[in-house]
Amino acid sequence: MIDVAKAAGVSKSTVSLVLRGNTGVKAETVEKVNQAIGELGYVYNRDAAGLRNKESNLVAIVANDLANPYLAQVIIALEGQLEQQGFMPIVVNINESVARQTAMVASLKEHNVAGFFITPAPKTEAAWLQALADVSSPVVCLMRDVEGANVPTVMPDNRLGMYLSTRYLIGLGHRRIAFIGGVESISDYQERKQGFMRAMEEAGLSVETGDIEPSSTKRQGGKIALNRVLDRAPDITAIVCFTDVVAYGAYTALRERGLTPGKDIAVVGFDDLEDSRLMSPALTTVRVSAEDIALMACERLQQWRENQKVPESALVGVELVIRSSCCSVGK
Repeated sequence: MIDVAKAAGVSKSTVSLVLRGNTGVKAETVEKVNQAIGELGYVYNRDAAGLRNKESNLVAIVANDLANPYLAQVIIALEGQLEQQGFMPIVVNINESVARQTAMVASLKEHNVAGFFITPAPKTEAAWLQALADVSSPVVCLMRDVEGANVPTVMPDNRLGMYLSTRYLIGLGHRRIAFIGGVESISDYQERKQGFMRAMEEAGLSVETGDIEPSSTKRQGGKIALNRVLDRAPDITAIVCFTDVVAYGAYTALRERGLTPGKDIAVVGFDDLEDSRLMSPALTTVRVSAEDIALMACERLQQWRENQKVPESALVGVELVIRSSCCSVGK
């Protein structure tokens, strides 16, 4: 930095301000410093600077499953928000593994990250999450809650979303409705199941044990779950799915059985992925804004850092998007 300062004809502190992106430095000074950096081939050591300042501009995004297209949308939105705030996001994939989650987070802690966004793996313990979170590295959970952990969570209003979709199907005359997909040990599954049950109970409709079929959240999971449900109860006329991806698998299973989605059996998803409007038929689904989740999550990270206390959790609003995958039946 001293060499750069000499070459640019400025002070070392001015070079430091330019390297950190301070907006108070004159444009012509920034140009001189950057020209000197280019000529000298200087590379700013942010790790060393972070050790000196006891600060870091790195924020970790611990993703439960990067193959999940909705989570990918959330991460892209998070990256945009973090960059606006001067942070550098680091994304790691734990593939729904508690062991990998523990190992990756321990490694990230060694790099002095300024905070964590985590979609917790199934069976994540509250004590572990609680021990991870502090003022120097706040933790915000995304999409899933870990009961007993005093950390903020930002997630969709899962109960309301599934309630709205189920009630819509009931309004179309459906009386045998199944709920498929999702892993029982995660909070969003339980919340969406509760929304489904509430709508059915309010309508005075019974739900048989076999009408609810958990599965992986992959397409194959939706296909397997749909087949199991219809093998047990071929009189089911509508399906609410844990996610859009599960619904895509249900579409495949229906066609393999000689049934047409949206004509023989109504199907509703959850997330409103971009591909859902391109499906045939276009998928009715519950829309959740990935941008809203990212914005609220970053707000909570900043609140924790600035106020040095745990901020409140947030529910992101949902909207039922009606397309052509839901047929009506006689009441």
